[in-house]
Amino acid sequence: MPEDVVDVKRALRAEIRERRRAMPQLVRDETTALITEHLKNLVAARGIKSLSCYLAGPTEPETRPFMTWAIEQGIRILLPVSRDDGLLDWAVANDTDEEIEGLHGLPEPTGELLGPIAINDVDLIITPASSVDKEGTRMGWGRGYFDKTLGSMDKRPPVYAVIFDDELVDELPREIHDQPVDGVITPSALITF
Repeated sequence: MPEDVVDVKRALRAEIRERRRAMPQLVRDETTALITEHLKNLVAARGIKSLSCYLAGPTEPETRPFMTWAIEQGIRILLPVSRDDGLLDWAVANDTDEEIEGLHGLPEPTGELLGPIAINDVDLIITPASSVDKEGTRMGWGRGYFDKTLGSMDKRPPVYAVIFDDELVDELPREIHDQPVDGVITPSALITF
């Protein structure tokens, strides 16, 4: 892995974190409503019965209103739980607001843990990202959890990353382990590659 790629990714992530921290709450609320509608449309158009999603951290595009809607529709949602070994366990989302601070300071569910292979049963994967390019290259936050998960799946369902509009870019640096996504949801668009 070339050192310059690692440095470029590190710098991009820092820039994105700063932009997200500076986003006004009113803008964040508006983007949440738009992203929620795009997610609902994606799920409805594909007839999704089960999916994986994530509990958004303080600066991430918010997913909770979408998950509340999906649970009301009877859609089964798996949420990731970080492990020390770099893998993800999964827990079924419910209609409570119970969350704990996970391994990396991000919110995680409190339900019964299912093993890493539980994700093999979902119809759609909704993943966080720091940025995605127009070829589907996803840049996460550098820990590799989702790349390992996606890379280990034999039959991978469609994978969509949720990002803000300015995080969809023309090109990102790509390493061999980086797993692509099939599309993105931004406040202004639902894009399938």
